[in-house]
Amino acid sequence: MLAAFTGYVVISRVPVILHTPLMSGSNFVHGIVLVGAMVALGLATTTLEQIIGFIAVMLGAANVTGGYVVTDRILQMFDRNGKKPRRGA
Repeated sequence: MLAAFTGYVVISRVPVILHTPLMSGSNFVHGIVLVGAMVALGLATTTLEQIIGFIAVMLGAANVTGGYVVTDRILQMFDRNGKKPRRGA
């Protein structure tokens, strides 16, 4: 609870212009957590460790993917052209 409150207070004091670089930095940290989960899964010896490692890798991958999706949406808000990017090209 204290960590959540501290995080809220710190983030609320960051100027709006710095939120995008802050998101990129947090995506980097989440990527490192994902690598750690993959290493833990690779070193797992028992079935329980493998199950927990697999769940950790899946949740970490979802977290990283979601972070990049949100960052992409934030960057689209600052698009000066007003055009939507083409998909699949």
